[in-house]
Amino acid sequence: MNIEDFWTITETARTDAASASGDPDQAFASALVDRLAATSKQTILEYQQCFDELHAAIYRWDMWAAGYLIGGGCSDDAFMDFRAGLIAQGRIWYDRAATAPDVLAEHPEVVAAAAEGSDEALFNETVNYAASYAYERINGDEDNCSFYDNYDQFRGPRTDGEPVDMGESFDFDDASEMHARLPRLAHLFLDHGED
Repeated sequence: MNIEDFWTITETARTDAASASGDPDQAFASALVDRLAATSKQTILEYQQCFDELHAAIYRWDMWAAGYLIGGGCSDDAFMDFRAGLIAQGRIWYDRAATAPDVLAEHPEVVAAAAEGSDEALFNETVNYAASYAYERINGDEDNCSFYDNYDQFRGPRTDGEPVDMGESFDFDDASEMHARLPRLAHLFLDHGED
């Protein structure tokens, strides 16, 4: 699967979810699982590989700081959910935020969350597991092997343990540092939108 195919599946799921009622994040995750389950096991594995690459590409301090501001804090697990939620926003928002995380101050959900004092915009845990849910749906107990076992075989040896360049670390609890690095998000969440 190439990156264009990945984004096509993601955008189609976003379109499917737009007409669903209830929680938009859950609607998207359900639509994504449905879309993936309508493909093949191979396609689902390839989708997960693309997802992992996009997820890892935004494993950076500046992106974590954006999640920290938007979420009113951001643990390791929450940062996984934030990155998954950003991928769920589609290619345009992903690319914009990957280039400059402060642009998320323009995202409608982020603006609404800041105005409401909410800390849930863009966090979507279920998206992390969409491929595994879809795989299990079509595979059942066919080969007595979990999605993750099959994915490990598909992907090959891991290179875990190699250092990741997350950029320059800084103190997320230092308001002046956050204002300097992410001025628009800091204004929304630290100044509570006051001029």
